[in-house]
Amino acid sequence: MAAVLEIKYFNTFILKNLDSIYASATQPTAYDAAKPDPHGYPELPVDYAADTTNDPIRDWYIEESRIRGGYNNTTVDFGVKAYIVEDEPNAAFRGNSLIYSGIYNSRTGFNGTNVFSVGENITKSVDPEYGSIQKLYAEDTNLIILQEDKVSRALIDKDAIYSAEGGGTVTSTNLVIGQIAPFAGEYGISKDPESFAVNGYRKYFTDRRRNVVLRLSADGITEISAYGMKDWFRDSFGNLAENDRIVGAYDNYNKQYVLSLLDYPEANNDGRGDVGTEFSYTLAFDDKVKGWTSFYSYLPNTMGSLRNRFYTTTSTDIYLHNNQNYTASVGPQFYGVDINPNITFVFNQNPSVVKNFKTINFEGTSNWKMESFVTDYENAKSVIDYDNGAYFQTGIQQPFRAGFDRKENKYFANLISNNVNNPNISTGNPLPLEGLVITFDSNNNSSKSGLKGFYSTVKFSSGDIINSTFQPLELFAVSTEYNVASY
Repeated sequence: MAAVLEIKYFNTFILKNLDSIYASATQPTAYDAAKPDPHGYPELPVDYAADTTNDPIRDWYIEESRIRGGYNNTTVDFGVKAYIVEDEPNAAFRGNSLIYSGIYNSRTGFNGTNVFSVGENITKSVDPEYGSIQKLYAEDTNLIILQEDKVSRALIDKDAIYSAEGGGTVTSTNLVIGQIAPFAGEYGISKDPESFAVNGYRKYFTDRRRNVVLRLSADGITEISAYGMKDWFRDSFGNLAENDRIVGAYDNYNKQYVLSLLDYPEANNDGRGDVGTEFSYTLAFDDKVKGWTSFYSYLPNTMGSLRNRFYTTTSTDIYLHNNQNYTASVGPQFYGVDINPNITFVFNQNPSVVKNFKTINFEGTSNWKMESFVTDYENAKSVIDYDNGAYFQTGIQQPFRAGFDRKENKYFANLISNNVNNPNISTGNPLPLEGLVITFDSNNNSSKSGLKGFYSTVKFSSGDIINSTFQPLELFAVSTEYNVASY
């Protein structure tokens, strides 16, 4: 609270409280301007000066409106004020329109960004049928306009002139925003501008109303969610319409589009709470393979790339991914939590033929183990990684391998059936595949080499840590050898 007093020479003095902790102290009131002290300054209020529990020197100060307080010195003022009377003061929200201001010239210092002249044509509108404008992206001499249900392109500093036959030419004009042309396809960005990401001339975003993930490039709009993941995005787990928030960014380090589908089961007042892990996912799309390559365990609030490095944030911290200087005794970490990297894939060549899968092979670093190999009929025993599978026999210096072996920098192992997925073995019922011969050891374990089935699902994961130091994981290719099963 401040007390304002006008005295001679039209000076104005303001008495202000510096300390807000003394809320119970008696507040000063306006006092008589006719009784200044000999120096021309007003006295402090008597009721406050009598309060011995506070320090007036520390808690109060006097401010004079004239610079240096001298007679006829320059008065502290707000300067010239501009007033305008609006005949129709009612505001209108035009979510489908663009408006641009005057220019800013960095060389001369001219700043016209706060000038919106009503005498000039400074607005441009798109079709309101496609909803509000959610995102704008300037690309060279084009402006990408993303509405809820449509994506368009506007010319910048030029316009298109069409002939009577429908032909068009581009010419430079004094227009800031020229002709607006929509891209083919009934797609938009819905209300998820945070899903937008850019790499070169490729733009990525989602359309939750149509349950698709899109890429805009030189050949138009493409549904990249259809590359092997159409069913997943359509189902309840990856259904875009069911997520509370969608965040996207381009990872310049790994050269992939990263998409996070976030679910907030217990929302705060701002509509967001703690991210739920059950229906939240982070996954990545790679243009080189035209597919979705990975699921990640981290769930960020925001993410983005800077100088070829990829960063994500939580509500309290920022994390650098792919840190080359990071060493761990356990393994990779996301947000301080140790993880076990793994990859699951399917062998489904000649799906109508019953096969006998014999071996599992891969190219990459030695610290991979086969966690599971499951067909539609049976599964295999796990295969430990190359380093942990080494053992020695007396008198032989060359190690033997109980897991993966290596030849010409390629790793391979035989598949040994476990038969735990075949209920007919324990019940003694006839086997569904005739001619399958299985023998058991004293522990009732199968010693049959190879697995029969139409297809197989394989899971690789990082092996146990050797020498308390985690080594980088790289997996280039995985294959299997099989024979057509004979009945």
